[in-house]
Amino acid sequence: MKGKWRYIPALLCMIAIFISSSRSGDQLDSVLPWVQRWLPFLSDFNPMHYVAYFILALTIAYGMGARSATWRGCLLNIAVCVVYGLTDEWHQSFVPMRSPDPLDLLHDGMGAAAASLLVLLIYRLFNRRRSRNYTAS
Repeated sequence: MKGKWRYIPALLCMIAIFISSSRSGDQLDSVLPWVQRWLPFLSDFNPMHYVAYFILALTIAYGMGARSATWRGCLLNIAVCVVYGLTDEWHQSFVPMRSPDPLDLLHDGMGAAAASLLVLLIYRLFNRRRSRNYTAS
């Protein structure tokens, strides 16, 4: 049971994505000027797909633990994020002034892939250093 608690951040991230996707186009457009005060380069919310699914993949990797630092774990993490992205795009088809967009799904997958590969890289670099320290001792 202890390991399942590690997935709570991923669940919370999924809830946040669902809530954001539940906003109508008008609601999102009304929030954009406020967000642009902090991020003036942002012309729309499309880059947020990268960010949201990057964070989702990091939280899933946390839940998976050391398994996320294998190629199989990396691919599983990306697959879970893409499947969630598919359900998110389907969900948007029911939201006023929103529609599913294949490019959004591509951006979701790219954010998830970047995070998953980063986890894999950091874990491998950390273990390489650790093994060097053991042989030097």
